[in-house]
Amino acid sequence: MDELPSLLEVHNVRIVGMGEELVVLAHGFGTDQSVWKHVIPHLVDDYRVILFDNMGAGTTDPEYFSFSRYSTLYGYADDLLTILDELEVQSCIFVGHSVSGMVGCLASLYRPEIFSKIITISASPRYLNDMDYFGGFEQEDLNQLFEAMQSNFKAWVSGFAPLAVGADIDSMAVQEFGRTLFNIRPDIAFSVAKTIFQSDLRSILPKVTVPCHILQSSKDLAVPVVVADYLHLTLGGPTIVEVLPTEGHLPQLSSPDIVIPVLKRHVAGNLESC
Repeated sequence: MDELPSLLEVHNVRIVGMGEELVVLAHGFGTDQSVWKHVIPHLVDDYRVILFDNMGAGTTDPEYFSFSRYSTLYGYADDLLTILDELEVQSCIFVGHSVSGMVGCLASLYRPEIFSKIITISASPRYLNDMDYFGGFEQEDLNQLFEAMQSNFKAWVSGFAPLAVGADIDSMAVQEFGRTLFNIRPDIAFSVAKTIFQSDLRSILPKVTVPCHILQSSKDLAVPVVVADYLHLTLGGPTIVEVLPTEGHLPQLSSPDIVIPVLKRHVAGNLESC
């Protein structure tokens, strides 16, 4: 009988770099750890960098994806804490892109001592508009997105990738995002998208006490800039916002020359020095 893979193998956990301090890079929907490929070389001389794939990413075994476990973001937060415990991490700087920014905030509610700071890139606690809240989407928008995913996944990927990245379909960043998105099994992609886009974590934000550095593109199809301001005002701990002169939801992939120096400054500095 074949031995079951370990948790670290299932999530394709990698540790690279030389430094004392630990930096965790967590990817968002439709990607995997390769989304950080431009960033990693600029961190490995000064930090030990932990990379992993969220369950459901195209690089993970779909047999291990539980539709019930990942019907809320708490399943991902539990995975994150289990990985950090398995690696015996006492303290880390957590960098979460998109949904993983919120996953890091959720995880910090249970184990705040593990996170010295959280850096979010393109994160949102809620994508739907509400009374006195602008998330960027109406329910009808999301219904159309879900229907398009279900009717022809490949065609949806071809249309969604350039919109999300904010670039032409021929650009390397769009090609790369399209590749990782199309690698996801369609039923899993649909389930994950629904969980993320229908999520509402606004109520947990005041309970987050870990310092948060909020990085946001000035133009992002998925997350309006006002959401970054909302996080800044609502999170319970000290926060700082920096709006980048970038376009798209994946600036670390589409505009690495802008993102890398900003990210390095926030990783290295505290809120006052940033």
